[in-house]
Amino acid sequence: MSVLVYTIITLTALGLLAAVVIYFVSKKFAVQEDPRIEKVEAVLPATNCGGCGQPGCHAFALAVIQAGELSTLHCPVGGNAVMKQVAEILGIEAVEKDPYVAVVRCSGSFEQRKKTNVYDGESSCKLAANLYSGDTGCAYGCLGLGDCVQVCDFEAMYMDERTGLPVVIEDKCTACNACVKECPKNILELWPKGKKNQRIYVACVNEDEGSEARKACAVACDGCSSCFDICKFDAIEMKNDLAYIDPEKCKQCLQCIDVCSVHNIIAANVPPDKIAAVTQARLKREEKERQKKEEERLKAQQNNGSPITPQA
Repeated sequence: MSVLVYTIITLTALGLLAAVVIYFVSKKFAVQEDPRIEKVEAVLPATNCGGCGQPGCHAFALAVIQAGELSTLHCPVGGNAVMKQVAEILGIEAVEKDPYVAVVRCSGSFEQRKKTNVYDGESSCKLAANLYSGDTGCAYGCLGLGDCVQVCDFEAMYMDERTGLPVVIEDKCTACNACVKECPKNILELWPKGKKNQRIYVACVNEDEGSEARKACAVACDGCSSCFDICKFDAIEMKNDLAYIDPEKCKQCLQCIDVCSVHNIIAANVPPDKIAAVTQARLKREEKERQKKEEERLKAQQNNGSPITPQA
């Protein structure tokens, strides 16, 4: 019995001694955390989505304090309103950034992309992409298994049963980037919402040559360069037989919309009558140019003494 008592007393004493040592060591080597970190974290949305490029909200708050400025740091979920509060905590001027939204750069629906085989594996885009190129002839398009929808914490996406493509609910999208990182085909991209919530982009990522791309998908970009040729603002780039619109350079003149032979240049939230008006203006301009050339041709024939032959 005495052995048991001595054992208990000894263990208790060792425990108390260890606690005292740990206490003094923790006090001596304690790292003082900037109190502003807690304040910044308190105003963040606490979604820990990683859309800011940091592992979570605490890491973002720490990065903000260490940087001391906000030019390269932005919380897409909280937006400019939250970043204004963060700037006030830091005692610096807020840096406002245009809001972004996820866009689906694929228009190859069931109707446009015929299936060439049937996938019978686990319902996962990532797994399917590791196994093969897809169940259609297009190796670039959406696999339609909804990984992007599953990772969205804001219920801002759903799969359209009619087209087999994901649909972004703009009012709910926070541009957290989760769906973009999850898509193995890279058809999702964060895009500036634009003035009046309007944006123009090419809904295709197929880099095959024209004829091959069209065989796989009826609305694939075939690299015809019509949109590139008509753009006066150098906002369209042709690369790997694929057109890409630079949102920073695009002036939304809408000239590229109608000249696209497959109409896969998306003008999100742009009224159809506005597009129609631009098309009509372009047709009138082209007709005037045609008439002018015809008049110049006829005049040249008359000056040369040649018989005047109107063109058909």
